[in-house]
Amino acid sequence: MPVTDLLIALAVVAYICAKQLTWRPADPGRMWRMPLILGAVGVVSLTGRHVPLRPVDVVVLGLSAVLALASGALMGRIARFRRSPVNPAVVETRTGGAGVAIWAGLIAIRVVIDVAGHRMGSDLAVSTGSILLVLALNRAAGALVVSARRPRGEYALAGR
Repeated sequence: MPVTDLLIALAVVAYICAKQLTWRPADPGRMWRMPLILGAVGVVSLTGRHVPLRPVDVVVLGLSAVLALASGALMGRIARFRRSPVNPAVVETRTGGAGVAIWAGLIAIRVVIDVAGHRMGSDLAVSTGSILLVLALNRAAGALVVSARRPRGEYALAGR
């Protein structure tokens, strides 16, 4: 992995870890922004490569996708909600330390999968684009679960 890609990956990981520890509005529009951006950049990055798709790539990508979706759904499930201390009409959410631990687990498993995939000859599945797609799937699954669990009624977000 080039140094630039590594630095970008570390910045994204640090950003997502910080988001897990910080109370933020449970606004579906804001929650979907990051997965859409990461997914789009990941797809563009993958389509720019002219590497043949091998069976090992499909297995690595599929396994990574399943793990990303499962960990994202789990993170959405453990998310906590509260009224904003500044504006009680706004519902805020965070996953806390458990969310960071799940996130770290996904990264560790993904590194193991990447190393194994690379040793088996996978080029596409261990690319930056596929990593961005894994991040996008994780965040999308979390956003979907948090959106479904977000308190309604008197706790609804202002303007909704």
